[in-house]
Amino acid sequence: MLIRLILASSLAALPLMAQGANARDAAKASRRVAVRAAHLIDPREGRRIDDAVVLVSGDTVVAVGSKLTIPGGYQVIDLGSATMLPGLIDVHTHLTSQQTDYYEGLFRRSPIDVAITAHMNARKTLEAGFTSVRDVGAPEYVDVALRNAIDRGDIPGPRMVVASLSLSATGGHGDLNGFSPYLAERTLGGTVDGIDEIRKRIRQNVKYGAGVIKFAAGAGVLSEEESVGAPQFSQEEMNALVAEAKMWDKRVAAHAHGADAIRMAIKAGVSSVEHAGLIDEEGVRLALQHGTYLVPDILTDEWILAHGKENGLPEKILEKERVLRVNQNENWGRAIKAGVKFAFGTDAGVYPHGENAKQFAYLKQLPLTSMQMIQMATVNAADLMGWSRKVGDLSAGKFADIIAVPGDPLADVTQLERVSFVMKGGEVVRRGGVAQ
Repeated sequence: MLIRLILASSLAALPLMAQGANARDAAKASRRVAVRAAHLIDPREGRRIDDAVVLVSGDTVVAVGSKLTIPGGYQVIDLGSATMLPGLIDVHTHLTSQQTDYYEGLFRRSPIDVAITAHMNARKTLEAGFTSVRDVGAPEYVDVALRNAIDRGDIPGPRMVVASLSLSATGGHGDLNGFSPYLAERTLGGTVDGIDEIRKRIRQNVKYGAGVIKFAAGAGVLSEEESVGAPQFSQEEMNALVAEAKMWDKRVAAHAHGADAIRMAIKAGVSSVEHAGLIDEEGVRLALQHGTYLVPDILTDEWILAHGKENGLPEKILEKERVLRVNQNENWGRAIKAGVKFAFGTDAGVYPHGENAKQFAYLKQLPLTSMQMIQMATVNAADLMGWSRKVGDLSAGKFADIIAVPGDPLADVTQLERVSFVMKGGEVVRRGGVAQ
């Protein structure tokens, strides 16, 4: 009887809840806001606009200009001497991961622990000015649930395109290496070997909500296989993987440090190579030919070298990082000078969430201007994600994702570490350094 009463009460409340949601949606749609600041960075045109005004209707930008006339009925947000930019984008995050002792993370925490804390990581990322992310690997479809909760408005967080279960070969970067053969992980994921298993995993990921496919084309740092960069799938397997993903209209991100794995992944047709620190001249030529993006993550490498020992990383892993870091800047610099496309990705989750913008300081080691760095985290990132019609710049018809910093990021790109204002889809998330 009690269960019937509870169920009846719940069902009776549904129409009221729906009415409340509809009223909130209507209020958002009718909102008119003008955001004004001394400057605005336009990464699409590579210019700065002074005395800038952005007119926002609902969740969308309707007009942008210098000294733009603000129509009646608009609420004015005056940011004074600040510089506005489009919301930043990080194309290599793991919002479901966080820093723990190495063995604590491997053996004492489950995907349930991950799910309980993921929303905090999402909020930190958004408040840091990253209004969109590509999340490239998570256990048990936790990233799908996180994305859906954000999209529903249940929790604050960035817009997400998610990869869900990464694909790894047996003994590869995503496998549990270096331990007893009697240790096993019981998860929805696991390794895939051969074309049939690869195709089935991609179909499974797409079925349950993946928007991008991620695989470990080569070895990695934070795993205990022998190499730091050797290929871990055959060329035939990589070709089939990309072909299957394309059949489902999904782009592919390939984890690869080593030159051979990078070349193989590019030949297969991936959209991006993550890390790519050991890319050689042939890899650069292939990336140019195929239009492949590279996604360097210097912040993660530096964080591992600085904090890996205190986080219990085995010496084997630390040594792999030391070897990897030696020639990365030279190799990435060669690719930049050749004209290869670069997008901003940090491997957030290896280092603390919300510190994504600290990577800009390390990007200064490369032959990049401040505008090019900003473009990596805006228009380039949006292009890689296939979201150029939605985000990446503040032109009419795009989402009203706006951030502001107190100084001039063209003169000092590290100003992007000091975000003082965040708007996502017309809603203010952070103002004056305080979350709303």
